[in-house]
Amino acid sequence: MVSRKHIGVRHEKTLHVFSLGLCIAAAQAYADTTVMGWQTFTVTDAQKERPIEGLLWYPVQDDVRVERIQSNGVWIGVDAAKNATPLEAKHPLVVLSHGMYGNARNQNWLAQALVSEGYIVASLNHPGTSTWLRDPNDARQLWERPRDVSRVITSLLADKDFSTLIDAERIFMGGHSLGGWTAMWLAGGRYDGTKVKAECAADPSDLICGISDMWQIAKTPEDVLAMEQDLSDPRIKAIAVFDLGGTLAKVKTPLLVIGAPKPSKGSLDLNRESRALVSALPKETTRYIEPTSLSHFDFLGLCTERTVEILEDEVAGDGEICEDGAVERITDHALISNAVIAFFANP
Repeated sequence: MVSRKHIGVRHEKTLHVFSLGLCIAAAQAYADTTVMGWQTFTVTDAQKERPIEGLLWYPVQDDVRVERIQSNGVWIGVDAAKNATPLEAKHPLVVLSHGMYGNARNQNWLAQALVSEGYIVASLNHPGTSTWLRDPNDARQLWERPRDVSRVITSLLADKDFSTLIDAERIFMGGHSLGGWTAMWLAGGRYDGTKVKAECAADPSDLICGISDMWQIAKTPEDVLAMEQDLSDPRIKAIAVFDLGGTLAKVKTPLLVIGAPKPSKGSLDLNRESRALVSALPKETTRYIEPTSLSHFDFLGLCTERTVEILEDEVAGDGEICEDGAVERITDHALISNAVIAFFANP
C-alpha cells in the first residue's frame, strides 16, 4: 500500500511484453500534443457528512493558455489550462483512485496520457485515507471508498456542464495500491469477514490484517456487514489496477492487472496480491503484465533531480519513493499508459 507521508505533500500467469520503443515514442507524443484542461470538483449529494473533492481533467482547444501545475521541489507537474472550455464531443470517462494516504494528484501523468486520447478523467481524494484527510473514523469505514467512486460517477453524469460530454457506455476506472482494492469492490468482489478473520489468525503479518488493525476495520458486527455488502457498479465497463494491495476475487468486470516486481520499501507480495488475484479470475476477461522495471512507487508522479536528497534529509529511507523516478519513470509511465489505453479501447 502507498503509505509514505511525502506522496501527497509533494508530492493465468502469462506475462505480456510491450514494446519499449513504442512506449518511449508514445510518451514523447503525449508531452508534445496533449492540451489538457483542468478544474476542481466537489460532490454535493445527500451524503453531506462525507464530501468528495477532486480534480477533473479533459481535452480542450489548443488555443488556450497552458501552465505547469502541481510542481514543487519533489514532484514535476503537468501542463494544463485551468477552467478551460472542454471540447464538444462524447468522451469516455475514467475515475482514478489513489493509494493509502495518497491523493488526487498522484496519477496526474496518467490523466494527461488519457486526455491526449480523448478521455475525461476524474481523480478524487478519499476521506480518511488521503494525504490531508486522515480522520480515523472515515478510515475505519473502508466500504465508503468504492462508494466514493460511484458518487463521483453519478455526480458527473448529472453535472450541467459535463453530463452531455460523457459517454455513459464507456466509463472506466484505475486504482493504485489501496485504490486497486477499492476497484475490486466496484468490479463485484466481496469482502468475507469470516475468511479474513481466519487468515489473520493464521498470519497476522498479512497486509489486510495490518490495515484492519490500524484502522479498526470490521471490528463490530455492523461494520462486518457493511464491509460484506455488494458495492459493485455496473456502469464501470473495465478496470485497471496498479500493484494493488488486497484482493477480492469473483469479480465481474474485465480487469487489467499490473504488478510491480522491482523491490522497494513499498513492495507488496505479488504471490499474495496481484498474482493471486489473476490466478483466481477468468482468463478471458483478465490481462496481466508484470514489467521488471516497475516498483510500487513508479505509479506516482515524476520526481525532480533533487527529490531523493530532499526526502532523505527529512526522513531517512523516504528517498526510495523517487529512486529511478526521473528519466526511468518516464519510460515506465509510457509503458503503463499504453497498456491502460489499449485495454480500455478493447477490454
